[in-house]
Amino acid sequence: MSSSQGIVTTTFKKKLAAIAGILLLFALVTIGVQTQFTSKTPGANDFYPRWKGAQLFFQEGIDPYSEEATLAIQQTLYGRPATPEEDQALFVYPFYTVLTLFPLVWLPYSWVQAIWLSALIFSLGASLFIILDYLGWKMSLPTMAVALIWMIVMYNSSRTVIIGQYAGLILLWLAGCLWALRQKRDGLAGILLALTTIKPQMIFLVIPALAIWGIGQKRWRFAGIFAGSMLALVAVSFLMHPSWLQGFIHQLTSYPSYTDIGSPLWVITGYYFPQLGKPVEWGFILLCLGYLFYQWRRLPAVSAGSAEFTYLIGLTLIITNLVVIRTATTNYIVMYIPLLFLLQSVESRYGSLWTILFFVVTVIGTWGLFLYTVAGIWEHPINYLPLPFGLMFIFLLWGKKRLISKTQTEKEHVVIPS
Repeated sequence: MSSSQGIVTTTFKKKLAAIAGILLLFALVTIGVQTQFTSKTPGANDFYPRWKGAQLFFQEGIDPYSEEATLAIQQTLYGRPATPEEDQALFVYPFYTVLTLFPLVWLPYSWVQAIWLSALIFSLGASLFIILDYLGWKMSLPTMAVALIWMIVMYNSSRTVIIGQYAGLILLWLAGCLWALRQKRDGLAGILLALTTIKPQMIFLVIPALAIWGIGQKRWRFAGIFAGSMLALVAVSFLMHPSWLQGFIHQLTSYPSYTDIGSPLWVITGYYFPQLGKPVEWGFILLCLGYLFYQWRRLPAVSAGSAEFTYLIGLTLIITNLVVIRTATTNYIVMYIPLLFLLQSVESRYGSLWTILFFVVTVIGTWGLFLYTVAGIWEHPINYLPLPFGLMFIFLLWGKKRLISKTQTEKEHVVIPS
C-alpha cells in the first residue's frame, strides 16, 4: 500500500469513528431524554400537530389539513376542541413536511418526542460548527466550549428545543447551504435550501437573494438543483395528496386569526404605540425592504463565503425577521449567522474575552427578560425586540467596512462603496 493510500484509509477510519461516536452519543441522549423526561411529561406542543398530522395521513389516510385531523390534535393537547382564542394547533406546514416525519409516525410519542428533541439539540450544535467553519473562525477551546453551551441554552435555542420547533433544522439546513456554496458543492446547497422552505417565513427573502447571487455568479448547478428539488417536493406532495395546496392555503390564511403577535415592527407600531397603526408599520416595512434591495445590488459580484456575501445574507436574515407578518422568537435562531459574523469581527479587534462575556450576558439577559415578563405560559411582546433590532442597529452603526475585516473569510480587505 502506498503512503497516499494509507493516509486516505486512516482519514476514512477517523471519519467513520467520529460518525459512530456521534450516533452513539445521540442514542444515549435520546434514551436519557425518554427515560427522565418524555416518558413522564409529554410536550413539544409545537411539534405535535405536525407529527400527529403525518401519523394520521400515513396510518389512516386522513387529510392533515382536515377538520378531523385538527380535532384529533386538539383533543390530545387540550382534552377538548380548542376555543376560538386558543392556538388552533393546525398542521399548517407544506405537505412535504410529512416526508421528514415518516420514520417517526410508527413509534410511541414518548420516543418520538425524545428523538426529536435530541435531534434539535444536535442540530444546534452542528449548526455552530458549520457556521464557524463557513466563517473561517478558529475559536480557542475555552471560547468554543462557552459558545456550544450558549448555542443550546440561549433563550431562543432552548425554546426551540422545548416546544419542538422545526426552526432548529432550518438553521442547520441554511448554515449547511451557505457552507456548501463556499465549498462549491452546489448540488448539496440547492437541496438544503429547498428543505428550508418547510418554514418559509424564516427564509423567504433569502431565496430571492441567493437566486440573484446564483444568476450573477453563473452558478447554474445550484439554481438548477434548487429548482429541481422544489419541483420534486411539490410533485411528490401532489401525487400523495392531490388537494394539499388548497388545505395548506386555507390553514395559512386562518393562522393570523388566533396569533396575537406580528412582526417586531408590529410590536412597536401595534402594541407599544398603537396610535401609529398600520400605515406607519407598512412604511417601516417598505423602508427596510427598499434598503435591503438597494444593498442587494452588490450580490451578483461577490463570491460565496466572502465577508461581503456574508454581510448581505446576514442583513437579509435580519430584515426577514423584522418585516415578516407573523414570527416567533424561535425563528430568530437563523440570526445567529449574522450574530456570529459580528462577534468574529469583535473578537478580531478586542479579543476572545469580550466574546465569552457576550455569550454569558445574552443568556442571562434573554432568560431574565422572559422570566420577568412572562404571563402564565405566554411570552411578552418585548421578547421579540432585542435580537432583530439590536443586530439591525449594529449592522447600520458599524457598517460594512468595520464588519468586513482581514480576520474573516477573505484574505484581503474589501472596500465597499457607501
